[in-house]
Amino acid sequence: MAADRRYFRPMTIDSRTVSREEAAITNRRSPLHRAAGTGATYLGPGDLYRFLVTGAETGGAYFAMEAIVPPGGGPPPHIHRYEDETFYIVEGECGLLLGEEWITAGVGDFVNVPRGTVHRFQNQGTEAMRMILTFTPAGIEKFFEETLERTLDPTAHIPDNVDAVAARFAAAAPRYGIEFLIN
Repeated sequence: MAADRRYFRPMTIDSRTVSREEAAITNRRSPLHRAAGTGATYLGPGDLYRFLVTGAETGGAYFAMEAIVPPGGGPPPHIHRYEDETFYIVEGECGLLLGEEWITAGVGDFVNVPRGTVHRFQNQGTEAMRMILTFTPAGIEKFFEETLERTLDPTAHIPDNVDAVAARFAAAAPRYGIEFLIN
């Protein structure tokens, strides 16, 4: 059985090309405990996003965030070219478009979306939905930092800034390998 060659591709660290084995040794990271309700928090479009762990903290391996989405909230269909995305539903009910099929995910459900897959999520319930999203590899957190509004008060009123955020999403998306599919 032939080895999967993608695991043997060289990586770039600090502007140097190294083997994956060297990268694993070079990228020693410290354990991280992020207490509930802490982490950089961003608002928009109508949602609240809290960073749980960033690429800077995982050596670029992955990025995870909590999303609190109001009823009816969620992005339009889109494609990530650079990362895989996962969804773990903590509270509420999430409709997910995966390619051309809609599924409904409830509390405790996990969904994996490989890069290149058309997808979207939407809160289909009557209460706020809470989920954990993970992106592998990291990097997309810079998109969220650039396009959403940072808040130091996670209890602050979430602004109705859908149009402003949509415009920032459209402008920034190509730099991050994201394609929004809007008719």
